[in-house]
Amino acid sequence: MSEFISVDGVMEDPGGSEKWERGGWVDQFDRGDEGDKFKLDEVMAAGALLLGRKTYQGFAEAWPSRTDETGFADKMNSMPKYVVSNTLQNPGWNNTRVIGGDFLAKVSELKEQGDGELLVAGSCQLVHALVENNLVDELRLMVFPVVLGMGLRLFSDSPHSWPFRLLESRAVGPEGVLVVRYEPKLQKS
Repeated sequence: MSEFISVDGVMEDPGGSEKWERGGWVDQFDRGDEGDKFKLDEVMAAGALLLGRKTYQGFAEAWPSRTDETGFADKMNSMPKYVVSNTLQNPGWNNTRVIGGDFLAKVSELKEQGDGELLVAGSCQLVHALVENNLVDELRLMVFPVVLGMGLRLFSDSPHSWPFRLLESRAVGPEGVLVVRYEPKLQKS
């Protein structure tokens, strides 16, 4: 899982494409070359994208027309994409398959058979389901120094606690954006 979040845990509309009143909050900050490299390396290591329907629709609208010198856009457009939805039919973005029904079993299969990482971005409801069902191997957060005060949060109320172990934390860019990586910490019986 890879997420842009605010200090207060909001992940809603970081780029502003959803027209949320507080959307576009990542654009206020320079994550620097190191932050850009972190995102590039992450996408280049991914074997496939796993997205919820809303995130997929936003990505499918934005990415097909993009190009860049780094190869990021080419990778986003060419890699396999899986979208979890019971309503989406005939996805238009290249190399996309829809996963409906018991998507958790399918995600488990994809993790086992995949080449490279199965990367989840955005997709709040999907993220909650994956965490609740122990299907997250690593949580990567890019924490932006802003408190939004409202919006969809990365983690909502849950009947369980889910401990994680810190793998890495570092500031990137001149404005204190943090890259934080965690792995699930197995609970002792």
